[in-house]
Amino acid sequence: MTGVTTLIPAAELVKRNGVTIPHESAEYRRARNELLREEIELRRHIERVAAQRRALPPGGEVIGDYRFEGENGPVDFAGLFGDKQTLLVYSYMFGPQRERPCPMCTSMLSAWEGEARDMQQRIAVAVIARSPLKKLVAFKNERGWRELKLYADINGHYSRDYGAIGKEGSDIPALHVFTRRDGTIRHFWSGEMGDVTSDPGQDPRGAPDPMPLWTVLDMTPEGRGTDWYPKLAYAD
Repeated sequence: MTGVTTLIPAAELVKRNGVTIPHESAEYRRARNELLREEIELRRHIERVAAQRRALPPGGEVIGDYRFEGENGPVDFAGLFGDKQTLLVYSYMFGPQRERPCPMCTSMLSAWEGEARDMQQRIAVAVIARSPLKKLVAFKNERGWRELKLYADINGHYSRDYGAIGKEGSDIPALHVFTRRDGTIRHFWSGEMGDVTSDPGQDPRGAPDPMPLWTVLDMTPEGRGTDWYPKLAYAD
């Protein structure tokens, strides 16, 4: 056995679908069926990319002097894993030069907050920023976050080594995944899509996009827009 699954052509799955919406036109159904075919192909491509990601060879070993402060006290890099073998780290744009954090990061993390308990059944999740822990916790409480684990990067070594500090000390968002296997901690994957990999007329984004907000807006006729971004607060 080769283990290769033979997929039914997407066009055939569309024929089997049989969904109609009340009062739709034939023109709409033709266009929607063509879109459905593309959506099926997109799903399959996402699965292929995920499989390719899982098959990456071992990444670089994590050996830096990385020290953090969490709500339960000081912790080294290994301590971020807890009892898990995989660790997802998000570098939050909330450095010491900021009175308030990045609204875009905050929007994404607010969505992750609702999923954090589920994610942490399988992996460890750490949110790291360069502001003092007291400042991070104050905002966490203001936002009503309970499940996300925030850590202050005490010496800034992690943030600098793993791409969360730009020129002149500016914040850069960074998403990394690490593994711990047989006592060795290695880098596994990071989001590497940014300005230089963006397409004309689009904001830099990853694929898949870690922000549920954009995925939902992509389902609407308004889409993401070109000049709208999340805010930390809205007028009532």
